[in-house]
Amino acid sequence: MALARHLRDPTAAPPPDGIEDRRLAVYRDLLHNNIQRLLSGNFPVIRRILGDEAWGTLVRGFFAGHRCHTPLFTEIGREFQRWLEQQATADRALPPWLPELAHYEWVELALQISDARPACPVDPLPDRADVADALLDGIPVVSPQAWALAYRWPVHRIAPDYRPQVPPDAPTLLLVRRDRDGEVRFAGLSPLSFRLLELLGQARWSGRDALQLLADEAGAGPDALLAEGRAMLARMHAEGTLAGVRAG
Repeated sequence: MALARHLRDPTAAPPPDGIEDRRLAVYRDLLHNNIQRLLSGNFPVIRRILGDEAWGTLVRGFFAGHRCHTPLFTEIGREFQRWLEQQATADRALPPWLPELAHYEWVELALQISDARPACPVDPLPDRADVADALLDGIPVVSPQAWALAYRWPVHRIAPDYRPQVPPDAPTLLLVRRDRDGEVRFAGLSPLSFRLLELLGQARWSGRDALQLLADEAGAGPDALLAEGRAMLARMHAEGTLAGVRAG
């Protein structure tokens, strides 16, 4: 335990007695460099924005102060993102958009490795000529590899030459999905599309009922969104955002 504490935070924890510092340095460098290399691959935009020195300090703080709850390398990025959420509250020197940007960058890896399946049996509708009507009359199922995300900050635009000081008035709404070829795609969402996916994510409304709820919320007539919504459902199914309709 003394060795582990020292390797995590050499400046605060003395090494155990009887071990040559030259040998300890091998392990200090090995562990820190492995974590830094892993996180640099997960969060390349954050690393470029902060620069090597500030990035290295951030990683050392994570390595020294966060107790991970998983031994899986693929989960370290998620642990880092959660740690940043805590740090942003405690450390006012960190950019306020950093936790959201970290989540945005983490999502890509999360979807690449996701093996999630729909919670209910699904009819994927591959051979139906009336796919749009089936989505209206049935209960559409959102693919577990399609996430509708809302951020306070414009995370898809933040870069070394764009670091906003205040969040915009409107949230940033994004659809992140893994397509049938395994590629992760990012796209902007309108408020209407985002709300529709929120409703469909409950897996309790038919497509027609979800569109009616949208119309009611907007104060529109019962058929105001039907034609546009029908086309929207068909497009979501074609791109893989909707896995099909609930079977049975």
